[in-house]
Amino acid sequence: MSIPQSEFLAGCRAIVPLVIGAIPFGIIFGTLAASSGLSFTATMAMSAFVFAGSAQFIAIGLITAGTVLPLIVLTTFVVNLRHLLYSVSIVPHVQRLSQSWKLVLGFWLTDEVFAIAIARYNQEDSSRYKHWYQFGASVFMYVNWQICTLVGLTIGHWIPDATSWGLDFAMSATFIGMIIPYLKNRPMIIAVLIASIVSVLTHELPHQLGLIVAAIAGISAGIIAERWVGNRDE
Repeated sequence: MSIPQSEFLAGCRAIVPLVIGAIPFGIIFGTLAASSGLSFTATMAMSAFVFAGSAQFIAIGLITAGTVLPLIVLTTFVVNLRHLLYSVSIVPHVQRLSQSWKLVLGFWLTDEVFAIAIARYNQEDSSRYKHWYQFGASVFMYVNWQICTLVGLTIGHWIPDATSWGLDFAMSATFIGMIIPYLKNRPMIIAVLIASIVSVLTHELPHQLGLIVAAIAGISAGIIAERWVGNRDE
């Protein structure tokens, strides 16, 4: 087995727990889209070309409420701004790759894929094929999301009311599990604590702007803490 293939399969295996966690959300999205009046083709196209769970759920809600298209686009854009932060973290690891690779990896970069990929990129070995690891995780998550959307569209009406499943907590638990492995030092802990507090305080801001404010606050706190801890160590 070649090294790229080994990295690809390793990425697929690593993201399995997060893929399983995403299954009910993909099915629910397909179900909600069908009940909101969005056509089969439009729903599948949204999952294929947008491929952003939170943005898709928000868009469906706005479409159902009769929101104008520019506001839908603006809202989903703001919600997905966090992906810029992911990209900044990954750029140093993929800057040597061709533009085609960057486009593919960038399009398929999700919260779950980032958590898996950045852990691999940060491992101290000389492999030049770590991007295949991210590629494997991305393909697995993407295919899973398309299948689950299709299931929701076709047989979702047979599924009992999904709002009673308590999946809001399940998603929160998934993201907490993604963050915990990175709490290795005081600056990281401070960054997460500040971001958590600010996200609660800014939860009522329109268009999910609280997410961006909390992210910026957390990053700023982490940078300040890192410099302060560094100065103390010196």
